[in-house]
Amino acid sequence: TLLPKAPLFYQQSQQEAATSLFTDSEILAPMVRASTTPLRILALSHGASLVYSEEMVDRSIFPTERVLNESLGTIDYVHPKHKFSLKVQKRMEKEPDNPDGKILLRIDPLKERGKFVYQMGTGEGHLALEAAEKVYRDADGIDVNMGCPKKFSVSGGMGSALLSDPKRACDIISTLSRNIPKPISAKIRLLDDTDPRPTIEFAKSLIASGATAIAVHGRIVGDESHIPARWETLVEVVRQLKQSESVPVIVNGDLYTRADINELKRRSGCDGIMLARPALYNVSLFRRGDVRNNGNNSKNGANNQQIDSAFENEVPLSKFQSQYHEGYYGYNSPLLLPRSTMIQEYIAQCVRYKAHPKNAKYVVCEMMNIRRAPTERAPFLNMNYPGGQTIADICKCRTLDDLVKVWDVRWIIPMPDASAVTEIGSGDTKDIQITCDVVDSNSTGAEIFTTPCNNSNSDHDNGGVLEDIHNYDDRYFLDPDTFRKERSEAVDAALSSTAGTKSQKSEALIVQEDEKKIDDKDDEGHMAKRKKLMND
Repeated sequence: TLLPKAPLFYQQSQQEAATSLFTDSEILAPMVRASTTPLRILALSHGASLVYSEEMVDRSIFPTERVLNESLGTIDYVHPKHKFSLKVQKRMEKEPDNPDGKILLRIDPLKERGKFVYQMGTGEGHLALEAAEKVYRDADGIDVNMGCPKKFSVSGGMGSALLSDPKRACDIISTLSRNIPKPISAKIRLLDDTDPRPTIEFAKSLIASGATAIAVHGRIVGDESHIPARWETLVEVVRQLKQSESVPVIVNGDLYTRADINELKRRSGCDGIMLARPALYNVSLFRRGDVRNNGNNSKNGANNQQIDSAFENEVPLSKFQSQYHEGYYGYNSPLLLPRSTMIQEYIAQCVRYKAHPKNAKYVVCEMMNIRRAPTERAPFLNMNYPGGQTIADICKCRTLDDLVKVWDVRWIIPMPDASAVTEIGSGDTKDIQITCDVVDSNSTGAEIFTTPCNNSNSDHDNGGVLEDIHNYDDRYFLDPDTFRKERSEAVDAALSSTAGTKSQKSEALIVQEDEKKIDDKDDEGHMAKRKKLMND
């Protein structure tokens, strides 16, 4: 199929493009490790209208080269081997998966054209601009992370550090808006737990600086994930912003059911919603529909009437969050597909896009557990699987083949015909022509991996493995308390010994955005290792 030309953003205003992109949107949130190609494509296949990349620190993309991957039909941003030190190059020679470099970002233009937002972590306008100039032609928007509260990010002047430095935050947005011909957005979080005014003032300052959309997470810095999102404050922020501003406003935080989505949209008047952990729990939550009109008279109908009653009588949001979880739009909605099926589909996408096994097993473990869900919702989340799979089983896996066997994945996703992948056009927009061979999907289990793609058994010829750019450890799931304690102490020690400005700290902490955080409180990467890698 020949993809349609990408919108020529310079022929319409950034705001018009953003309004088209974000209005009535349902978005896969940027999640470290998780929001890579396999999960993004899976979310789109089940109804997501937009997908964000995982947050990537600005400097991590600087040394990369843009490569058209004919085997996979993707655009890869590769950190070439020759740009590493000789010591690192020698170490890379022992890694057969990617002999020519490390792949930091992989985009499928056939699936993601018109639906992909690149998110960066940055603390300086000139660094943000250099990163954006590298990738904006392959993205439909650029988003700046202004909500990450992790120590690595805050110490580098990034993430939630920007919430307390509006001048610098506005400079970043202004610099991007003036120079990048795509929608520029920011993802922030609440600045106060009960008072909407600080958040509104901060958002307005970003909009005045050129932000064309704002996403607001319903928690403040310091809120842990098991504490419910602060919907009451979030609703007030959005309501008041929409009264005075015309940019799209997106809400994020604890939208575990379509009842949650419908209620928060109705109460706030937001332009779209964003799903993070709920999408990991069951990515088919993106499936929309009005099943109440399809003649279904299942036993859940009474609970559906309760939800309607809540809409009419304005039940307090805190009560709605804790009580209204059933019905056609609840946890047992007929719109939802089995969670085991979603995990199997995710693993199949990992095979299709050659995800790193460590990264794949991390995401599967996150899909299988509820340790970071709000406490009041945990009883409603089903953790049983027909095959009896456990997180311990996943942690034993070392290859994608192992994951396929544990989850009994019985299909493969068609690969593009390498001879039919060409890049045409010039200038700011390029079309990619991709045709797909029909692939026999009757194989089962590990046979998925023994079926050669494009008649090549070489990882290199077959497109290269998307790099595992994070510091993963099975203890994160098997012994989380000890793991968090050790890593938190390492981060504290490294930060206390790091001198210099925020910009210098940022350089010291960033190996590639990559190793940064595992998304849980105090689960930052091992800082000593980062500095050693930087020196190498």
